[in-house]
Amino acid sequence: MVISRDQHAGQSHSIKNDNSSFERVEEFKFLGTTLTSQNSIQEEIKIRLNSGNVYYHSVQNLLSSSLLSKNCKIKIYRIIILPVVLYGCKTWSLTLREERSLRVFEMRVLRRIFGPKRDEITMEWRKLHNEELNYV
Repeated sequence: MVISRDQHAGQSHSIKNDNSSFERVEEFKFLGTTLTSQNSIQEEIKIRLNSGNVYYHSVQNLLSSSLLSKNCKIKIYRIIILPVVLYGCKTWSLTLREERSLRVFEMRVLRRIFGPKRDEITMEWRKLHNEELNYV
């Protein structure tokens, strides 16, 4: 795969080295991360978020249990779900849209962990605001 700002770079379809020939591809998977010639990680982030949802649903019973403390639920989130979503993130160059989608995923999972809160003034149940989800 050739990654270049020049659209015409690497137009040859293969590279030959001694007795080996390497085919030119638009994308390939390396260490579990899909690399593309356009250096776009949108699809990779979608895959990571879908995997995070799968892992969330696999431990959903634990995270909604009233028998576990919130600290324990946060540890489950940090140990099981977060590494799946953020695998390979050190190589990502995020746009604001991609950063926002990762933040939305995190807030959605944290809201599910903490559940609704009863407003003491109106005595109605409501979703937690982002500021209230500080779990550190």
